[in-house]
Amino acid sequence: MRRLLLFVWQCWKLNLAGAMEFRLSFLLTAGMMVINNVVWIVFWGLYFRRFPVLNGWELRDVMMLWAVAAGGFGVMATLFGNAPRIANLVATGQLDVYLSQPKPVLLHVLISRMSVSAIGDVLFALMIYAAFGDKSVAGIVKFALAMALSTLIFIFFTVISGCLAFWLGNTEGLSFQLFNALLTFTTYPTGIFRGLGKLVLFTVIPAGFISYLPIGLLRQVDVPFLLGAVAVTVLLCLGGVRLFYSGLRRYASGNMISLRR
Repeated sequence: MRRLLLFVWQCWKLNLAGAMEFRLSFLLTAGMMVINNVVWIVFWGLYFRRFPVLNGWELRDVMMLWAVAAGGFGVMATLFGNAPRIANLVATGQLDVYLSQPKPVLLHVLISRMSVSAIGDVLFALMIYAAFGDKSVAGIVKFALAMALSTLIFIFFTVISGCLAFWLGNTEGLSFQLFNALLTFTTYPTGIFRGLGKLVLFTVIPAGFISYLPIGLLRQVDVPFLLGAVAVTVLLCLGGVRLFYSGLRRYASGNMISLRR
């Protein structure tokens, strides 16, 4: 276990070192993502200035929604940035390089890439929490739990959608659309959805389990919702791992085995 943790840590260090090689580009890329998110925050601020409550949601709730959603996505894309590329890796036979090394294949795939812009999402989430969040010990613990759930849902929903390529061929476009749907709907309050739309957000695309966290956990602990969110997260994690390794049995090599430093 110690060697595995050291391996993960070294991968993250190398990814960051590679990103920092061109520091100005790194700062501009991360900074532009922060600005992009701030634009949306300004939009919501103007909306709530005119309409203080939206189906029970207040400005602070929406700010925390963005913190949890952007933070969860940011942690996933920064530390496990290869998740959105699984469909492409499968379809083009690029998993060979990971299969040729004595490391857990899925973990190795996930941590071998970093999105520089996603670091801006993490910084943005921390800034929003610092401005609007509950900074008591209980508040920090709840925010950390919300971030963990959000991150795991992002990772393993993306893994599951990417694994479709093992059975359906090149599903890069489909996986990208599913990932974008999850990312988009996590940034809207669940209170604006009704009927079938709301059902989809808590089943097919589990965005509701992220977007409702500001109400069901951060504002007040809704035990049934929290238990459901934890259960769904565990199922996604187990399902993602199982689906990936089941798919590996069907994987066709691309004859791209090579050494990685």
